[in-house]
Amino acid sequence: MVVSGASTGMGAATARELAARGYHILAGVRRERDADAIRADGIESVILDLTRPEHLRALVDRIASDPDHRPLRALINNAGIAVNAPVEVLPLDEWRRQFDVNLFGHIAITQALLPFLYQSHGRIVNISSVGGKIAMATYGAYAGAKFALEAASDSLRRELAPHGVQVVVVESGAVKTEMADRGAATANELAERMNPEQQQRYGGLVKAIVAQSAAFTRTGLPADKAGSIIAEAATARRPRTRYTIGRDAALLTRLARILPDRILDRVVAANLRLYLPKEGA
Repeated sequence: MVVSGASTGMGAATARELAARGYHILAGVRRERDADAIRADGIESVILDLTRPEHLRALVDRIASDPDHRPLRALINNAGIAVNAPVEVLPLDEWRRQFDVNLFGHIAITQALLPFLYQSHGRIVNISSVGGKIAMATYGAYAGAKFALEAASDSLRRELAPHGVQVVVVESGAVKTEMADRGAATANELAERMNPEQQQRYGGLVKAIVAQSAAFTRTGLPADKAGSIIAEAATARRPRTRYTIGRDAALLTRLARILPDRILDRVVAANLRLYLPKEGA
């Protein structure tokens, strides 16, 4: 099995869980020190940046030349980044970077590895987010990529079903990972670059979103439990088309299906108000 974004968090937890279940895992990481950290019995680390075609070619060669002739049973598309800022403020290069990693990178590795999955009647597990169903303020780029991943996954599932390849989406809520901390640091950095008018419009909003994200992460699901859910999605004999991680994801994805937009807006705004800075703060 291949797991991208396996250096920390859900990706690392998924790789370890699958290895414990007896699978050989090719764990994709971007740096040598991360490769050393994740390497273990049943886990072989590979340097994998989804935006670099030479890394994808090397992965294809590794699978094709496997000395034990093991079939590729599953591709777990977990790699991702999160950079939050208001639509007006987020530079276009950051929009492109998020789509390159969170969407186009997954498409690229899927295209590269599909020949192996056809042979094994394997499975693709795309790690989405509650952000693929509800786009919160400042999450425009991240949610945009995740919405697109949801749509691409639906299309892919219908294309591949006649050929025996399954496609599963996992929608994650709050999970205790390092990505949230990195995203908050970047959001604060971008906020500092806002001009005075943008500061007046969005300064309080950005502070509230960062505080809300931190609170959700503190009470979120441990990465190991998230990894177990992803592993189940990758190995279940008859998997569901979608899984959720965390009660918040289960609730919010359900609300997105049943509530009119304006009512959902009010629910989201009411929750965010709890984190808005007080006057003078």
